[in-house]
Amino acid sequence: MKRHFLILAMLSAAVLAVPAQALDGGVESLRETGKAFASVGRAVSPSVVFIQVEGQRTTTAQAPLGLPFGDELPFGEEFFKRFFGEGFPGLPRGQAPQAPPGEPRSMGQGSGFVFAAETGLLADKTYIMTNNHVVEGADRIRVTFQDGREFDAEVTGRDPQSDVAVIEIKTGGLPALALGDSAKLEVGEWVVAIGNPFGLSHTLTVGVVSATGRTSLGINDYEDFIQTDAAINPGNSGGPLVNLDGAVVGMNTAIFSRSGGYMGVGFAIPINLANAIANQLIEQGEVTRGFLGIVIQPLTADLAESFGMEQGEGILIAQVTEDSPAGQAGLRQGDVIVAYRGEPVTDVGNFRNRVALTPPGSNQELTIVREGQRQTLQVTIGTLNADALASASPTQTSEELGLTLQNLTPQLAEQFGGQPGEGVLVTEVKPDSIAAAAGIEPGTLILQVNREWVKSVADFQQAVKAGRDAGRVLLLVRKDAMQRFVVLSW
Repeated sequence: MKRHFLILAMLSAAVLAVPAQALDGGVESLRETGKAFASVGRAVSPSVVFIQVEGQRTTTAQAPLGLPFGDELPFGEEFFKRFFGEGFPGLPRGQAPQAPPGEPRSMGQGSGFVFAAETGLLADKTYIMTNNHVVEGADRIRVTFQDGREFDAEVTGRDPQSDVAVIEIKTGGLPALALGDSAKLEVGEWVVAIGNPFGLSHTLTVGVVSATGRTSLGINDYEDFIQTDAAINPGNSGGPLVNLDGAVVGMNTAIFSRSGGYMGVGFAIPINLANAIANQLIEQGEVTRGFLGIVIQPLTADLAESFGMEQGEGILIAQVTEDSPAGQAGLRQGDVIVAYRGEPVTDVGNFRNRVALTPPGSNQELTIVREGQRQTLQVTIGTLNADALASASPTQTSEELGLTLQNLTPQLAEQFGGQPGEGVLVTEVKPDSIAAAAGIEPGTLILQVNREWVKSVADFQQAVKAGRDAGRVLLLVRKDAMQRFVVLSW
């Protein structure tokens, strides 16, 4: 009996010991993980700066290109709120009013980090990467390092279209962060965000990469965002997103939020894109982008079936600008682009970024599928300038009315029963907008604004602007061969 009791006691002790050992092992694993994050923080924080700006911030606190903070974007009300302290909530699209003379100057804040430009580290100058919307319009910029050192900074260059900016301070020998390869970043990887949320200097948060290649969000002109669940809040904007090696893989830029604070979804500009832009700003003071001269759209399931393709297998050319690089290379409306420079093309935003970063004047290989036949064309990349942008991007948005409009090309005029140069085409109507309430639908031609004939989107926008003070606009529209007048009030 004693022998049986002894065996039972020994077995019980062994069973009880297993959970304890497992628990100890789990805790030890967590300790090691925590030490890894702490190590990243110690290595990175000395190169991260707290940026304070001073100026009449009513025009500069808004996001690039006047990002709307209402329900203009696909996720609804208060969609993307920029990380610019007091100024960012609810700012509408367009030019905000200037602060009246004599009012107290406003202050803003953000983050940034020291990086080594292609020219290398300099003895008398340090470059800091941040977001354009952090420093845009600032009269004075002050940066503070973790050790308390403060410096006045100047803007080296800004690029509103990508929301990248570079500022510089007149001192050298400061530690620069290593840059990783954002193209190799995978969903599920640990990342660390370091910045100054709500002015709380050098805060570290941890999460994973939730997604890569996020485009068409309406934040910037050029988008290819990393999505992360690392906690990001106002003030983090411009700070680094780093991997466990302490290398920068992205620059924190925007959040999805209905409250103005962290809700589990943040976005960072991939460092490969940000660094390419930053080096152009340092070397040239501006960004030169490649240009093809085509309007492109995703290859949806219905379109893919119509063109004999698989969904996601390329992107569709909806329009080719005459005498553009694409037109001269022989590209046509209805071609499906499946590869660029030997790499597959599956996403509109990613392809647009790749073309933009291609040196103008260089010859590149473009693979298309035309009427079921695969062929390769050589195209000489042009330079994107204001004229090229206007001709290649005929679609514009009238936010206050809820309309997306396009110039009436000969092909579109034939399709919708109009005459080229007579009116503009409505391609999209935002639900619950002023235009939707008036019964305007996609496919409608707008012929007149306040009894004045319009020939282009630019004419339309100018006419609406001229009548804005009245709070209403009279339109003559045509749909399915029927004309009618419509009054839109706001």
